[in-house]
Amino acid sequence: MKTQLQSFIETFNEAFAQKNLDVIANSVTDDVVWKMVGERTVSGKEAMIHMLKDMDDGQVYKLTIDYIITHGKIASANGRMETSDQSGSTYVYEFCDVYQLNKHKGGKIQK
Repeated sequence: MKTQLQSFIETFNEAFAQKNLDVIANSVTDDVVWKMVGERTVSGKEAMIHMLKDMDDGQVYKLTIDYIITHGKIASANGRMETSDQSGSTYVYEFCDVYQLNKHKGGKIQK
């Protein structure tokens, strides 16, 4: 049985794969810090949503989540997103994300 926080993280990742910016925006704090290791760090909800719009490649992604681990205000999820291009080539992007929420119960992603 999933905890409330595990369900929240699962829903957030599903929204990310489906490019549902409304769900993403409602899941993060106004002062969110989004760090992509080896790439860049984005600060603020508006900047994060703008970045996600710019990253939209028009592809449909299949999401598979392997694990969601939570403890207090910290959560982690790992899995993969798969897509195919027009030529039929398949691309797999694996992820392992760590989230910090602004509060334990009913919190939003802050970092």
